Amino acid sequence: MNTQWYQWQSDNLLLNCHLQPKASKDEFCGLHGDSLKIRITAPPVDGKANAHLIKFLAKQFGVAKNAVSVIKGELARQKRVKIAQPKKIPEQLNIEIQ
Repeated sequence: MNTQWYQWQSDNLLLNCHLQPKASKDEFCGLHGDSLKIRITAPPVDGKANAHLIKFLAKQFGVAKNAVSVIKGELARQKRVKIAQPKKIPEQLNIEIQ
């Protein structure tokens, strides 16, 4: 199992994400190289894709939106996202709980 796409930093989870905006639905769709591929319905304009990604990840990991932040790749498809103290891990992701 390739675990290059995520890492734990104390209680925080860091994800390498490859974003596909303007998709037909919001979903995790496997790995894209060393990143988790995420499809979201929002278009990549005026920060809408980032805001939508944050909302989607917050819901999936059971945290408030302010617990999710894009720490790298604000304007790119390749992003590094930090999730502060995730309350749950989505089943399809296979992330080792530390």
